[in-house]
Amino acid sequence: MPLLTSLTVSWFPIPFTSPPKPQVLSYRGFGIEKQSNICCLRSIGRGSSRNLDFHGGAAAAAAGESGYSREFDIPFPSDYDELLKQAKEATELALKNNKQLMEIEFPTSGLDSVPGDGEGGIEMTGSLQLIREFCDLVVSPEKATRTRVFLPEANEVAFARKSAFGGSSLKLDYLTKPSFFQDFGFVSKVKMADRVKPADELFLVGYPYFNVNEMLVVEELYKEAVVNTSRKLIIFNGELDRIRSGYYPAFFYPKLAALTDSLFPKMETVYYIHNFKGRNGGVLFRCYPGPWKVLRKVRKGYICVHQQEVMPSLKEVALEILPKA
Repeated sequence: MPLLTSLTVSWFPIPFTSPPKPQVLSYRGFGIEKQSNICCLRSIGRGSSRNLDFHGGAAAAAAGESGYSREFDIPFPSDYDELLKQAKEATELALKNNKQLMEIEFPTSGLDSVPGDGEGGIEMTGSLQLIREFCDLVVSPEKATRTRVFLPEANEVAFARKSAFGGSSLKLDYLTKPSFFQDFGFVSKVKMADRVKPADELFLVGYPYFNVNEMLVVEELYKEAVVNTSRKLIIFNGELDRIRSGYYPAFFYPKLAALTDSLFPKMETVYYIHNFKGRNGGVLFRCYPGPWKVLRKVRKGYICVHQQEVMPSLKEVALEILPKA
């Protein structure tokens, strides 16, 4: 992440080892045009009816023939303000339903972008600002001191306090420490039990994806500080699809690959956007507690071409669902 200070961050550009990158602090100048959205209210293909588990059991009562609640048939957001409001409502509902491990994932370079469209540091800086705005919506002032936001490294915490989180009462912390060999991907492990305080109620982990050790530390945080407690953990823009899709070969990264069986089944994806480009382009979209939707962009917004109860793989959406839509 390009920093506007002299702080050194292990996996971001540093003067003595990496070519300098533009020192830009760019947050949300995305200029997304407001559009209307059209979504279907029926399941297609493998989508099956179910009783949505949300507070008070209202979903089952409001469900139509498909079994999905019309109340939670959320349209694709028109801009980031609407996105954050949708993510807020989905997260609050998941918290009421006592979901302990949650995922929020969406692109930060524009609602129609994919990871990598923007320069990596700027995308992470954008996530940092969006995390602050999300916390301002979800975390009440009296809960701020009991909410701990984890960033990948200690130097990023110092940067966040001087930028996006300036004046915030939220507790900031880190997952890893830089080491002498930081440019080769080596970092010092931080014992998560030592980072957590008794008063902590909610953990939010921001973009733990650049170094493979970061998600392993998140798993440790979940096991040591969330399981068998009333605490909650949210992973914000962790690019977990890298792990789901096998981007990291299990032979070389067995612990990381094991997360698909150990950690991910316990996780509820409360808000998710993934874009597919090309001739058969579209969007995989979910807002808890609604179904997973595959959307096709049209001139006046989006149409839903498929929806189902469980998350489809990105390969399935790209090679099967969208081409047949």
